[in-house]
Amino acid sequence: MIKDKLENANNYYGISENLKMGFEWLKSQDLNNIEPNKYYIDGNIFYANIQEYETKADAKYESHKKYIDIQYMIKGNERVGVCDKNSCKLCIPYDEATDIDFMENPNEEEFLMLNSGEFIVLFPNDAHKPSINPSNTDTKNIVKKVVVKVPIS
Repeated sequence: MIKDKLENANNYYGISENLKMGFEWLKSQDLNNIEPNKYYIDGNIFYANIQEYETKADAKYESHKKYIDIQYMIKGNERVGVCDKNSCKLCIPYDEATDIDFMENPNEEEFLMLNSGEFIVLFPNDAHKPSINPSNTDTKNIVKKVVVKVPIS
């Protein structure tokens, strides 16, 4: 897992060419004015989902096998639970068609705040639960976020 600001993304270009391509796509877009939708970056397996939603009180952890997520906050903020996938208990088995499985973490949870202008890179071993209210209350927040799905290979 990596958390940083988009202006520092070039520090991570050496990890993979696909990750570099994902960051370059983010930097090339007018993200404040882009409409919520699915945008293909390179063919039909490399894409970005622009989302607008209300945060929530809780969620299950998720992970992916085929993709690395770059989750970039365009507007607003949310907490994101993160942990090692191996410390979780599987709730909903992996679905290859959607590249997702869902888990619960029986251990103490760690949350990161994702603010406007920041991104989190989540690798397959990084279980994560995004979209959580910014504070430990039921106060919801409206956010605009993009999730770039970066193919592993």
